[in-house]
Order: sequence, then C-alpha cells, then structure tokens
Amino acid sequence: MDFLTIDWQPIYLSLKLAFVSTLVLLIIGTPIAWKLSQTDGWLKHFVSTIVALPLVLPPTVIGFYLLILMSPNGWLGQFTQALGLGSLLFSFSGLVIGSVIYSLPFVVQPLQNAFETLGNKPLETAYSLGAKPIDTFFSIVAPMCRRSFITAAVLGFAHTLGEFGVILMIGGSVPGETRVASIAIYEQVEMLNYADAHKLALIIILISIVLILISYRFGYQKMMVKPNH
Repeated sequence: MDFLTIDWQPIYLSLKLAFVSTLVLLIIGTPIAWKLSQTDGWLKHFVSTIVALPLVLPPTVIGFYLLILMSPNGWLGQFTQALGLGSLLFSFSGLVIGSVIYSLPFVVQPLQNAFETLGNKPLETAYSLGAKPIDTFFSIVAPMCRRSFITAAVLGFAHTLGEFGVILMIGGSVPGETRVASIAIYEQVEMLNYADAHKLALIIILISIVLILISYRFGYQKMMVKPNH
C-alpha cells in the first residue's frame, strides 16, 4: 500500500484537534472532577448527569444544538460576532468547542473516580501541616493521581480523534480547517474511492491501537467510563 499518495492534511488536522481539545478538557475537566469528588447531594448528581449526557446522546443531537447556538441568530454566535470574532461555524475553533463538550465525560469521570478513591486523609494531613488547598492539590493530589490524568488524557484524545457526527454538523468539510480524517473517509466512501478511504482508516486504526495500549498500560481497565445513574 502506497502511503506516499495519502492526503495527510486530514490526519494532521485530526491530531491537532485531538491535542488542543484534550488540553482544554484537562484544564476545565480537572476542577469539575475535583468539585464533584468533594461534594454530595442533588447538585452533584445534576452536574454529573449533564457531564455524562454525551455518553448517551447521539452526536448529531449535540451537533444540532451547537449548530443552533453558533448560528448568527444563536446567543453564542451573536456573542462572538459582537466581539468581532465572526462565526464559529465551519471553523477549527468551533470544532474545539464541540469536541470538548462531546468528550467531557471521558476526562471528568476517570479523574473524579481517582479523586474519590484517594479520599480525604491525605488532604487533612496536608491541611494540618498548614498547606493551602491549591498547594495540596498540585503537590499531593496531582502526583498521586498522575496515572488517572494520563488515562483521562488518552481517553479524551482517542474519543476526539474518532468523532464524526458533531464535526459534520458544525464543521462540514472545509479543507485545512474542518476536514478531519473521519470526514475525509466518509467523502472517499461516498465517491467509491475505497482505496484512499482504506489508507486513511488504517492510519486511524493504528493510532487508536497505540492509544488503547497506553490506556491499558496506565490502568484503563480499572477506570472504565460509564454513565452515571
């Protein structure tokens, strides 16, 4: 199989989207997971349910409502236009927002499980020695849960890499901007160009296998993402 004839741009764009989305997911998902692990009651269950919705909702449903929100008449679309940023539809930034929402439970849930498993004893010990909450998190919690952070990052990356429905709804197929590998494969199949579709699909499969192996290496089996009940 001649991989020199492959259009690598969709692969590069997919990897770029997965990397940026995973970075954003870790930044916003970590405080969400921490807060959920430290609270209880109806608010925790409500937020956990909202976070878990992408696990059960069809991607096209998420994409549809994002399409409405990002449209010129939607509140998010009006807000970005008022700031002079233009529309988020059919843009890489729009894909990042959609990917973060779509993959949020794959980062939040493993981290939340890790924080809850850790318990409060290490925190209480640190507080008794005069450590501040932020220092305690970065000096104790983060190092003790580093495997869970790696697992969450791998899961978020892999889930973003394979998404299709959300991207199709809000991104379409703009070369170099929103035409990721999943969209490119779909288009090649539509044109009955199975050879190029097979090449792209094989690359994604190989990347996915590597990600799965990394996940198993860092304890993925013990932290399977599951819907909240």
